[in-house]
Amino acid sequence: MTAPAVAPLLAPDEPPAVTVLNAAGSAPILFLCDHASARVPRSLDQPETGGFGVSPEDRQRHIAYDIGAAAVTRLLSDRFEAPAILSGYSRLVLDLNRALEDGTSIPPVSDGTKIPANQHLSADARWVRAAALYYPYHNAIIEMLDGLKARGTSPAIISLHSCTPVLAGVKRPWHIGVLWNEDGRIALPLMRALEAEGNLIVGDNQPYSGRDHDSHTIHRHAEARGLPHVLLEIRQDLISDDAGITAWADRLTRVLRPIVLGGQP
Repeated sequence: MTAPAVAPLLAPDEPPAVTVLNAAGSAPILFLCDHASARVPRSLDQPETGGFGVSPEDRQRHIAYDIGAAAVTRLLSDRFEAPAILSGYSRLVLDLNRALEDGTSIPPVSDGTKIPANQHLSADARWVRAAALYYPYHNAIIEMLDGLKARGTSPAIISLHSCTPVLAGVKRPWHIGVLWNEDGRIALPLMRALEAEGNLIVGDNQPYSGRDHDSHTIHRHAEARGLPHVLLEIRQDLISDDAGITAWADRLTRVLRPIVLGGQP
């Protein structure tokens, strides 16, 4: 596809579209965080053009990013000595866990909040967002997996998300959701281990499902390569502060280690 003659989305001095942590990590795991940041590119947020149109309060809600997920991902990357890849910009600009042709990849409305900057976008405007955000993120995953394969490693892919405890007025009872499709190598023993903790309500493909468009990243990279994988949705009120983030990183380290590493230390 020929690039349109329009200005780039990100300025050279803005943070990158993707961050790779612990690239040389030795554990056969790749942690992913599709919705790590609430940041909006400056080019979409200029007052003279109407700005992005989303209030500061809404930019800190679940519609903008997965609250707590990036912090949990960083801790798990450190504890397992495993690589991790995190997105750099808000899901309101472009949802990296959706196919580009999916109508929700650039949401005009999210949980009842209108996103003025996402209304009636041209094909060129959509392409600019994809070029700046989607391809760098997904290409980083491809490059990491190709590099691990060249080293003889077939990693487990663990995608970290968080979900709001209430959506459209409906309370969600699950402390954590385990999303999967046909490959239960991680999901099934993980759900058993989490339930054995004795104080958790574990959602099997809740509050979303690993069998639909809510798991684009997993479908594209893990299923296509036959790699073991799982997508986790931790309830946001449980990881909204440092204590909760640390507690859930501790728990996931404890339950995932025997499942993913087996007898490895």
